[in-house]
Amino acid sequence: MNALRISEAVSLAIHSLVLLAQNGREYRKVKELAQEIGVSEAHLAKVFQRLARVGLVESVRGPQGGFQLARPKESISLLEIYEAIEGPVSEERECLLHRKHCPFGECVFGGVVEKVNREFRTYLASKTLLDIAKGG
Repeated sequence: MNALRISEAVSLAIHSLVLLAQNGREYRKVKELAQEIGVSEAHLAKVFQRLARVGLVESVRGPQGGFQLARPKESISLLEIYEAIEGPVSEERECLLHRKHCPFGECVFGGVVEKVNREFRTYLASKTLLDIAKGG
């Protein structure tokens, strides 16, 4: 089991947007993407609704329609995708028990939670769809 958990929705968003990035300006249907990734079309459609709402993808209806990236792949970071689905990645100290003050006075995990969040956020911010699509 991984200590860092990434939701299925975030994983679907990143994987499907990488496929769009590799595809150029061609529109892709959710059904095709879902089959290629091997996931539920209904779940992927909900993910694409969120991505469209924040302007990461655009859609066109009709037989030749589907989704494509709304911006150049080099301008879309993995952090933007993650935060479109999950909300902001905090760098602030947050109690894992969702309390204002730790019942033990000091967090039993020390500063590791903040460190992992900071490194995770920095990594996501440093990678674009272009980086991932070309294998970097």
